[in-house]
Amino acid sequence: MNLQTFKSTLSASQVPQDISPLLQALWHDYNGDWEASHTIAQSKEGTKEYDRLHAYLHRKEGDQWNANYWYRRAGETMPKVSLDEEWEQLAERLTKN
Repeated sequence: MNLQTFKSTLSASQVPQDISPLLQALWHDYNGDWEASHTIAQSKEGTKEYDRLHAYLHRKEGDQWNANYWYRRAGETMPKVSLDEEWEQLAERLTKN
């Protein structure tokens, strides 16, 4: 699935079941369900892409200490972009996989 196709699903009434769990998490986050997104991020703790999503979610939550912990676990640093830009970067990254 490419980025534009994924973005076209964001207005659907429910998450598409034929997309990866990480994209489902971004879909939930975009649609205001942080908890559902967080549950997915926690489901494969220790996996780089899941830890990276986990970092973004804690940054969005405003928990900078916890976010930094998860960025480090993912081998990255907190980006110096807006949350919207970070969401976009994650979506682009995950649709390339």
